[in-house]
Amino acid sequence: MGILEIGFIGIGLAMDAFAVSICKGLSMSKINWKKAVIIATYFGFFQAFMPVIGYFLGTTFQSLVDRIDHWIAFILLAIIGGNMIYESFDDENEKRNDNVDFKTMIFLAIATSIDALAVGVTFAFFKVNVVLSVLFIGIITFLISLLGVKLGNKFGDKFQNKAELLGGVILILIGLKILLEHTIR
Repeated sequence: MGILEIGFIGIGLAMDAFAVSICKGLSMSKINWKKAVIIATYFGFFQAFMPVIGYFLGTTFQSLVDRIDHWIAFILLAIIGGNMIYESFDDENEKRNDNVDFKTMIFLAIATSIDALAVGVTFAFFKVNVVLSVLFIGIITFLISLLGVKLGNKFGDKFQNKAELLGGVILILIGLKILLEHTIR
């Protein structure tokens, strides 16, 4: 597997983090670059770290991981998305949740990187340079997530509650997509 393939894998894995980054950007009244970097760092780190775990799990636990990874991602994204939808109907228009504390970000980062765990398992089957691959995936995800926060913030200033509603729906749809991709196989 070459650098081009790893790049495409990195871009594909980063799409969930990109969507969630857009949602986090929506919740900021004004772009806060410190928070944007924190968000991108969480997503980049976990997108890089999960394939390492998957690689070491390899074939030993492949069937177990394949059976539950999609359910974990779906449940986490549905809870987070449902909360965003609920908050979109809140009458307080000025209230924004741009929280990037550990508890908030760890759930988002894990939920968006579950598929990366499965990719790591496949790395065990192909003779892949794991260090180079995970660094590349992490950097791609970091940059794409940073862009997502900026785009979300620009969009969110104009549409506030509708954007938060859309963000929640997007998270739930991502969770459903992950669930369906794994259950229809």
